[in-house]
Amino acid sequence: MADDKTKTGAADRSKVAANEQYEVAYFASRHGLTAAEARAIIEKAGPSRERADEMAAKTKHL
Repeated sequence: MADDKTKTGAADRSKVAANEQYEVAYFASRHGLTAAEARAIIEKAGPSRERADEMAAKTKHL
């Protein structure tokens, strides 16, 4: 199913999709990670952007 670009808002911003290359690239650049590291975190965290952000912050401190 294609990502519907017309449906944006708080619900859309609270999620991150591991199957969307542009979302993975943005997440990776935002947290200083490689695309592979970002995709792994997103897949582990599930669609929750908040949880993925927390996991990425912990990863940077290792």
